[in-house]
Order: sequence, then C-alpha cells, then structure tokens
Amino acid sequence: MNDEAAPIYDDKKQVRGSLDLTGARWQRGDGDSTDGSGVDGEHVEVAFVPHTDGVTYVAMRNSAQPTGPVLVFTPAEWDAFVKGARDGEFDEPW
Repeated sequence: MNDEAAPIYDDKKQVRGSLDLTGARWQRGDGDSTDGSGVDGEHVEVAFVPHTDGVTYVAMRNSAQPTGPVLVFTPAEWDAFVKGARDGEFDEPW
C-alpha cells in the first residue's frame, strides 16, 4: 500500500476566494427561493452565481448553516453531478 497521498489540485481556489455570494438567490430543490417564507428544516440550497471571469458557478450549501461551508461547482461539474443523481449514482444501496 502506498502511503503517499495523491496531490490535491484545486482549480477553483481563486474563484472561491472571490465569488460574491452576498446577492446570491438561494433555491431549494422544490424551486422555492429562501426568502424566509419556506418550510423550516434542513435543506440543500443552490445558487447560480456569476463571477468576474465570465463563468456562472453553482454554489451549494446546507440551509441549516447558511454561513457555513459552500461547495462550488463549475458548469461541467454541476452537469456531471446532476446526471449522476438522475442515474441513481447517489442512491442508498438498500
């Protein structure tokens, strides 16, 4: 077994540090925006956020932790994630 970890390549490091989420319109899976009128609880929320590099990135967060960590996807990564979800790639094994 190889004890050396694979190198980490972070191609969005600069984007994450400069992606402005203050005006992000967060949406839940049901299409509702999070304007305070939605159902309480824990939800996955996404926002499509344009960046100064001309690319619109997809940000994802947990509604229970709105100031917590945010995942950032490129358009290609988001497409792959959605296709995998539709194909059942993330379904529970039971």
